[in-house]
Amino acid sequence: MITSASGWRKVFAASGDENDSFPDIGEENTAVVAYAADSFADYMLAKCGQGVSVIVGTDTRPTGSAIADTVLRVLLARGIAVSYTGAIAAPEIMAAARNADGFLYISASHNPIGHNGLKFGLNDGGVLTAEENAKLVKRFTDKLSSAESAADAAALTAACAEAELDWLYAEMHASKQRALIAYRDFAKAVITGTEDRTAQNKMLSGIRRAVCSRPIGVVCDMNGSARTLSLDGELLGDTGISFYAVNNAPGQIVHAIIPEPENLEWCAHEMERLHKEGKKEVILGYMPDCDGDRGNIVYWNDAAQKAEVLKAQEVFALSVLSELAYSVYQFNTKERHGLFGKTEQYISDSQFSSRKWSANLPEDFKLAVVANCPTSMRIDEIARAFHAELFRAEVGEANVVNLARKKREEGYIVRILGEGSNGGNITHPAAVRDPINTLFALIKLLVLQDTTSPTGKPVLGLFHLWCKASGQTDKYKKNFTLSDIIATLPAYTTTGVSEARALLKIRETNQLALKKRFQRIFEQGWESKTKIFKQKFGFASYEAVATVGTEEYRNIEDFSVSGTGGLKIIFYDEDKNPLAFMWMRGSKTEPVFRIMCDVKGDNPDVERGLLSWETELLSMADM
Repeated sequence: MITSASGWRKVFAASGDENDSFPDIGEENTAVVAYAADSFADYMLAKCGQGVSVIVGTDTRPTGSAIADTVLRVLLARGIAVSYTGAIAAPEIMAAARNADGFLYISASHNPIGHNGLKFGLNDGGVLTAEENAKLVKRFTDKLSSAESAADAAALTAACAEAELDWLYAEMHASKQRALIAYRDFAKAVITGTEDRTAQNKMLSGIRRAVCSRPIGVVCDMNGSARTLSLDGELLGDTGISFYAVNNAPGQIVHAIIPEPENLEWCAHEMERLHKEGKKEVILGYMPDCDGDRGNIVYWNDAAQKAEVLKAQEVFALSVLSELAYSVYQFNTKERHGLFGKTEQYISDSQFSSRKWSANLPEDFKLAVVANCPTSMRIDEIARAFHAELFRAEVGEANVVNLARKKREEGYIVRILGEGSNGGNITHPAAVRDPINTLFALIKLLVLQDTTSPTGKPVLGLFHLWCKASGQTDKYKKNFTLSDIIATLPAYTTTGVSEARALLKIRETNQLALKKRFQRIFEQGWESKTKIFKQKFGFASYEAVATVGTEEYRNIEDFSVSGTGGLKIIFYDEDKNPLAFMWMRGSKTEPVFRIMCDVKGDNPDVERGLLSWETELLSMADM
């Protein structure tokens, strides 16, 4: 079992086949679950004491019910107050857990159907930090090492009173309804950026009015995920957006789970079918993974007159662009309600267009973005345009969330964060990705257009703000589409995270040793090819960067400092402008070694060449 902070995962199908859809998990896997649940009970009781409350839920994998039954029995036997929701989306259970002490979520996210796993968290809306997860892992491994047989694990479940378990199942529907209510309230706060109900309703009604005059339709290929039982259609419908769902029955997993381009084609085909029926308002589509926290985007390309899949890095870039612009928009319209302090200053159009407005802002208006190490450098350009700082963490949702928390404690406004390499975004105060938040970032970008402040001053809409900030005023027009917005994104060519060439099988298990050998071979290659690199790609120098947890170490001299974290080599031109990077890291949730490259501009040949060189160097280092 992989026991990372992002989730503990393994193949739970009794056959051991990762593509097996049979619900049985077998005696050994049942024992593993029992010890994991018992370890979590120890952890929660030590942290919160008697009377601790935990919410338990599953995604829609076939093995979820068997795992849940064991979890519930153990937690009840330990005297923990449990609510069981059945199948529930990850963002939903994490929102509901804010009203409890913690949660245990049964899911393997985007892994194949025979996999399953466990996610543990408290009531802060996210999974345990790496440090807290390490404590839980130690309890778990200690229990396993001292256990004599699966019979010991069976004794843990046998201590549960059957009447209590029966009542949990009887209460399941009510628990699910309470979670939906909590999720709806929380989603409104995230989408609008305020906890003030009056301001929320004002913002959402504004979106509804805009959609009434400029209709928008959204398609979702649910693929049988936990979002089939959530409130996507309700939230979108309330703002006047048409919603169309396919594969909408829980557990109706008809194709691969990971929401990457090859699987988003199902959604694209449905969008094109609807357009043929005359439903021209359908301009957005998405497909979540099984736990419903990740959902990449399909959009209607007006010029090509067809549905196209947005790359994961583009989805994140659009979300960052939107939410940074929205922070400025909120400040200008004074709909901030405590988000930016008590100041009544206003960012004028002239200040913004002259790119001097940051000097006129109050001290507590320090915008920032947090992303993972392999997120494309296009985010650097977007952040700079809005005078926002960019901070990077190691791959892993927990790392990004915890770094954002640290930066907020330092006084930064970190509304948007996430893992651009995987797509989707985390919008504060959420601490988990959510396709609903991604969709509304795009919707706000489309519908929040130029208006006038209460004092009569012009307030630029989100896209207009971006065009001003990025020096692309000539590309703004009133009747813009998502295609027009995409055309203004900084151009970069980036390796897709799910591409076969981005996944290596490395024999060396000691990553420190691997990276030391890689450094030696890389430096030899750089020295012998410096002139070629400069002539062909413009590379004049490089910098090695490591990301370990929430820390980033720049200009490292020893590549092995990155340990099991991320290692990135950034290439610069003669003026120290970054042109490209190569990145690597052994996955902590899957048995693969991930690599990728990011190159400024539309340069697929350079990206392929750089990735090929990285692959060659790693194969030489993998002795």
